[in-house]
Amino acid sequence: MRLKIIGSAAGGGFPQWNCNYRLSRAARAGMAGVHSRTQSSIIASADGLGWVLFNASPDIRQQIAATPELQPAEDAPLRSTPIRAVVLTNADVDHIAGLLSLRERQPFAIYATAQVLATLEANSIFNVLDPALVPRRILPPAKELAICDAEGRETGVTIEPFSVPGKIALYLEDRDHPDASFSSDAGDTIGVRIAGIGSRGSVFYIPGCARIDATLRTRLTDAACLLFDGTVYTDDEMIVAGVGQKTGTRMGHLAISGEVGSIAGLADVIGRRVFVHINNTNPILDENSAEHAAVKAAGWEIASDGMEMEF
Repeated sequence: MRLKIIGSAAGGGFPQWNCNYRLSRAARAGMAGVHSRTQSSIIASADGLGWVLFNASPDIRQQIAATPELQPAEDAPLRSTPIRAVVLTNADVDHIAGLLSLRERQPFAIYATAQVLATLEANSIFNVLDPALVPRRILPPAKELAICDAEGRETGVTIEPFSVPGKIALYLEDRDHPDASFSSDAGDTIGVRIAGIGSRGSVFYIPGCARIDATLRTRLTDAACLLFDGTVYTDDEMIVAGVGQKTGTRMGHLAISGEVGSIAGLADVIGRRVFVHINNTNPILDENSAEHAAVKAAGWEIASDGMEMEF
């Protein structure tokens, strides 16, 4: 089983198009140790030929251009793709907008929870993906299933989806009640355990998570590899940076640092641990920062576009 991180940033990417915060300026200037990143997405393959895409970011065209594995083979038909299926972990814009760039009547399957599929159904623009060519399949909660292509052929990739604490997508919030809680533990945000059919090794992919509860901690205790939400380093990071008024918690993301942060909460998880979905205000993006050093000292890696692993 091969896995590749094709997008390691949070929504907006890094640098974000309209962001003039010091980290975005450093990335644009080519500062040593500060590298650009596209928006959140990974791919997995059991044979190196067909690939399952986890989240379709707005940067998908750029990501395909930078990833030979996702490009049509030289001897393939004139219209073809090695993308066999897309698995969505929530309905955030940075995870579903890329579906619109995959609209050229190319067969592949979409897998998502009932809530996320309902969001696609409610937005008629997603009808550019003809259901006759691009079937939409519901992910059953906490049940392992084999991912199949549009025609029902197994890809060799299996997943086990499970709900994690999160929130509904920003654009689904009720603007008439801005102070309401839009948190959700019932399938609006999921994590997935990715494995190959008959494979011993597996990877947990959780790009969005609002808190670590006992159920999640137990599930991850023996994880061989964990790709986890690294959106913000501190909960009030965006407020302190002066670029927003929301905390990480309000956005449905757990901070990396602090007594209840992910480093502390997942200290007992064994195996490889990698932060993904990193916001453009997060100081770990600067390899020269104290925060970057602290994350590394705690035994974590910081994802970058193009990072690969086998299991």
